[in-house]
Amino acid sequence: MATSSSSSAIPAFLPNSRSATRSLIGPRFSRHMAPPPEGGRNLALFWKWKTKKKNTKRITMTYGEQNTEKEAHEQLNYAFILDTTEMYPVPPRGETQGRTDLYIASWLKNQPRDKVILATKVSGYSERSPYLRDNKKVVRVDSANIRESVEKSLKRLNTDYIDLLQIHWPDRYVALFGEYFYDPSKWRSSVPFSEQLGGLQELIDQGKVRYIGVSNEMSFRVMEFVHAAKVEGLPKIVSIQNNYSLLVRCKFEPDLVEVCHPNNYNIGLLAYSPLASGSLSETYLDITSEAAKKGRFNLFPGYMERYNKSTAQVCCLIHEITTMYVKVAKTYGLSLVELALAFARDRPFVTSSIIGATIMDQLREDIDALLTTERPLPPEVITNIDEVFKKYKDPAIN
Repeated sequence: MATSSSSSAIPAFLPNSRSATRSLIGPRFSRHMAPPPEGGRNLALFWKWKTKKKNTKRITMTYGEQNTEKEAHEQLNYAFILDTTEMYPVPPRGETQGRTDLYIASWLKNQPRDKVILATKVSGYSERSPYLRDNKKVVRVDSANIRESVEKSLKRLNTDYIDLLQIHWPDRYVALFGEYFYDPSKWRSSVPFSEQLGGLQELIDQGKVRYIGVSNEMSFRVMEFVHAAKVEGLPKIVSIQNNYSLLVRCKFEPDLVEVCHPNNYNIGLLAYSPLASGSLSETYLDITSEAAKKGRFNLFPGYMERYNKSTAQVCCLIHEITTMYVKVAKTYGLSLVELALAFARDRPFVTSSIIGATIMDQLREDIDALLTTERPLPPEVITNIDEVFKKYKDPAIN
């Protein structure tokens, strides 16, 4: 089993000597000590609003579906900050569920555990994945579900602790995954915020989880979680893992930027899909190309429909806006990948970008783009990006 070292340091995003990335190192807390209930510089929050240095996380969602164990290990050697979840790989199926964690575990056993940042997630409300729980019932985010999820994750990952545990999506109804407007008729009762935090507190007290966060969230729950932590002395969330890219800005920038500001609730954004699931890699500009045929949009019909086949109008709009960003990139001697990843990297509220790749060439391109593209992007580049954004906004919701 991969276990913690004798050191009590809680690291932030650690540098990976292979990729020469940098990070900030945090204060020392006992592994069994809960993070401060409010404020403080916690995991994923070692950032200054304007001047922080950031790292990238490696998303593992293709391991066990599109990637073999050997391929997974080769990619993992490029990153010591890993993002997984109990439901991976995608698309989620009972037959393959948990395989991603097993691939990580077989790699992790030969690594110094205290040099790896391991983040995973507990699933939110789900009627479609009862196979995640022993009782085969609807998945909720109550104490029992959280405890079972973590115990199974620890066993699959063959480790005795998780650095960052996030709630993958809410227990309550919320407009997610391509749904933009909140539908009041879909409201349902949900597990109280204090109970969710209480379940997480138990695991922190047992040393099984170090820090906690949320994912696919809105301002309402972020603020309610922070309030519950403050009033009831429960652990404070330190991160929010939301979709953010050149094509997806409108759900975070209007209000969550303010909520998460270090002078307010001090919560770091872990931006997933900075390439919009490949839409910003130029892969799908020519849908007849070999690369497009091998892409997830074609391999898994219906996957990420908001970028792909939701409507012909949206498809054309995404193609149009992507082409505009290609022109911006070429104007400044950049590839679209370099432009997209550098944009996410440089946003003052982004703590870390989460990148995923199916083949090593993609991963190398992504890492190179993050490390070698001018930091920060020149003001004139941002001006051109914003000109495109003001015209099109988020194309998947138009």
